[in-house]
Amino acid sequence: MESEEEIDGKGYVHYKSWHETYTELVDADYMEGVTLEKCTAIARRWPDNIMVAKDGERVIGFVGCGAYRDETLPGHGEVFAIYVLQEYHGQKVGYELMNAALERLSDYQKIAVWVLEGNDRAIRFYERYGFRFDGGAAEVMLGSPATELRMIFERKE
Repeated sequence: MESEEEIDGKGYVHYKSWHETYTELVDADYMEGVTLEKCTAIARRWPDNIMVAKDGERVIGFVGCGAYRDETLPGHGEVFAIYVLQEYHGQKVGYELMNAALERLSDYQKIAVWVLEGNDRAIRFYERYGFRFDGGAAEVMLGSPATELRMIFERKE
């Protein structure tokens, strides 16, 4: 990301997308703590490896990517986060962001993404893109225990 406006816009998309996507999937008390201020602070702390989608000057989505975050999948890339405002769903914004991430991760044959169990819209998006479940799962605390499932995209040779 380049500008303060883009960083703030990423924070807003993070906040708004969480509330649009996870309200039914995540503990309500936890969701109360997902504030615009916290999401903007996160955006300011970690502006690297983030690409944004814009409609005019307005940030409407973002993707973060890089090397896989731990040693369990050596040589893999990872899409850490991809969010698009609900009003832009179905307009290929997520697809374009994923294309940009995979281009940035072009040195990796395999790319991982974690998705919250029950987030059926995201799972369908990843599956259409070519990601497949590999059996990886992790419990995360989001006020109460939740399960993230790992999916892998493998480039065709």
